[in-house]
Amino acid sequence: QVQLVESGGGLVQAGGSLRLSCAASGRTFSIMGWFRQAPGKERVFVAHINWSGRSTYYADSVKGRFTISRDNAKSTSYLQMNSLKPEDTAVYYCTARTGDEFLEYREAGDYEYWGQGTQVTVSS
Repeated sequence: QVQLVESGGGLVQAGGSLRLSCAASGRTFSIMGWFRQAPGKERVFVAHINWSGRSTYYADSVKGRFTISRDNAKSTSYLQMNSLKPEDTAVYYCTARTGDEFLEYREAGDYEYWGQGTQVTVSS
């Protein structure tokens, strides 16, 4: 079975950092990514990364603060979140897909597999 499992969420003060992890199993994914969903809001794109790690894309809201990476030997993606702001508070979802790794995938509907979500809360 295909499974994505997130970890690393928590509560942090504004300006702090968290590192999220997503362990994948059951399939090899050309693209791994992260979305987030704040209360009462739609799920929105955060970042994604291709197989080699050389192609990364970020939402404007997190660019320069968040870094996505992956370790293919561990089938794991990571989201390093620095300089966190209260508006970063959301449930963060790991996601993955197969297909053309050189295209951008910024819509939730572009992805087939999702983790359960991990809560990130940034206090002011």
